[in-house]
Amino acid sequence: MGTIYAIANQKGGVGKTTTAVNLAACIAEAGYPTLLVDIDAQANATVGLGVAKTTEPSVYDVLRGDVSALDAVVETSIEGLSLLPAHPDLAAATVELARANGSDTRLRDALEPVRERFTFVLLDCPPSLGPLTINALVAADRVIVPVQTEYFALEGLAGLLDTLGLVQRRLNPRLAIAGMLLTMHDTRTRLAHDVEQEVRQHFPDLVFKTVIPRNVRISEAPSYGVPVIHHDPHSNGATAYFELAKEMVARG
Repeated sequence: MGTIYAIANQKGGVGKTTTAVNLAACIAEAGYPTLLVDIDAQANATVGLGVAKTTEPSVYDVLRGDVSALDAVVETSIEGLSLLPAHPDLAAATVELARANGSDTRLRDALEPVRERFTFVLLDCPPSLGPLTINALVAADRVIVPVQTEYFALEGLAGLLDTLGLVQRRLNPRLAIAGMLLTMHDTRTRLAHDVEQEVRQHFPDLVFKTVIPRNVRISEAPSYGVPVIHHDPHSNGATAYFELAKEMVARG
């Protein structure tokens, strides 16, 4: 049975989707059957893998119970990487899930029949701590928290950790933090180094050794509908995500 990772941070623009797409691709390239589940109505992870955001059925149909997760999974251009795509209609799920009793376990229940087919399942969460993210945290075994190495890096982390603790106590006792991932790191600035040092001091056992650099090739790749390892496999960004995949697999 595969391990499910939620990639979550309520702060936007910290590299959640970029990490989800590129980490999933690197793991798949390493020979591990991988499923990426896009649960953000913006559908950026879906588009970033060259799949139209109007693709149906989508994860929205799965959450509604209209189709099974297996019926909604599509293959990507990357061998070993499958996708459960998002759709703009997923925005409605935020309201629907908030109103429905027992809705926190819908994603977990939907993924149970398919997780045995994949070694790794990655959940790309929206930039909020709303019902969709809660569903992801309930479904997940572990959570990866991207943290941008800029001034407001630590802002909101306390709230996220409180939410994780609440989910652990009430809904998903197996949930653990796989690690905090430093992203968009600009080695030219002292600020980035100071933020990295501060995060590592605050969470010495939780921060991944790998740091994702600020890299133009990472930014360009989504416009081509491919991960950076296919856009420019020799770039610093591609190398960093390969290293992250190795570190994550080694952690188990």
